[in-house]
Amino acid sequence: MKHWPLLSSVLLAFAMLAGCTTLDEQQRGWIFQPSDRSWGNSAEQLQDMKEVWIGFDSVTTGRPVKLHGLWLPAQKERAGWNGAKAPLLLYLHGARWNVEGSAPRIRRMQELGFSVLAIDYRGFGKSSPDLPSEHMAYEDARAAWDWLGAQQPGQPRYIFGHSLGGAVAIDLASQVNDEAGTIVEGTFTSIADVVATMKWGWLPLRALITQPFESIDKVARLGSPLLVVHGAKDTFILPALGRKLYEAAQAPKSFLLVEGGSHFNTNSLGQAQYRLALADLFGTRQSPELLARH
Repeated sequence: MKHWPLLSSVLLAFAMLAGCTTLDEQQRGWIFQPSDRSWGNSAEQLQDMKEVWIGFDSVTTGRPVKLHGLWLPAQKERAGWNGAKAPLLLYLHGARWNVEGSAPRIRRMQELGFSVLAIDYRGFGKSSPDLPSEHMAYEDARAAWDWLGAQQPGQPRYIFGHSLGGAVAIDLASQVNDEAGTIVEGTFTSIADVVATMKWGWLPLRALITQPFESIDKVARLGSPLLVVHGAKDTFILPALGRKLYEAAQAPKSFLLVEGGSHFNTNSLGQAQYRLALADLFGTRQSPELLARH
């Protein structure tokens, strides 16, 4: 979401100079910044990750869709909490970079004991080409969730979302009733609230936003524990928005503020805190030997 500061200053101009369709398309481009590029990963980070393909017919567009994903099973020595089979995690990435750019985060979630499925939304990476929208991303996440349940039946499934993916995760968790828990990192309450923190945030732009991502209205409907993680030095999505989202949620819930964490390094910097928070909120009581290593 590197270019989000552009959003608030340009929305008003496009509302006056362009039709609603153009305004909507511009916002979708600014918010998602779809790309087939990855960021900061290496071939080593992608080792052991298997490519998967998820096909479905889109109700939103009326066209067939093929999503590309990465599957990383839990490590044998860490598989399971209290000796059970490893829980499953659907990983939903943020804007701009494709799923391969999240390889380090995917691997860190595996290190916490999960088998991880991470997907690209339409318009990203090798998934079906399209201009993503809020509802398309929600549809993609639901298709991946259902696919994961069908492939690994009977296993507890968790939802994880980083940044924009956090809003997608909150929507999915509010729609399904079979999630064991939800984890969001560096995410927000709504696009309007993000815009309000920017230079031109005082402008009355809420009515012009076509991709609202109103997580604040959905988070209270979650039927499972919620862990909200934020970096104390996140300047892209301010920690206050993560705290506000947490406060709107129902218990059980937990808020983890990682000191020194930015929008990009909180997941690595806070790995030990993540492990403790998972154990406390979700009852992921791993072996004393494993906890002692961290």
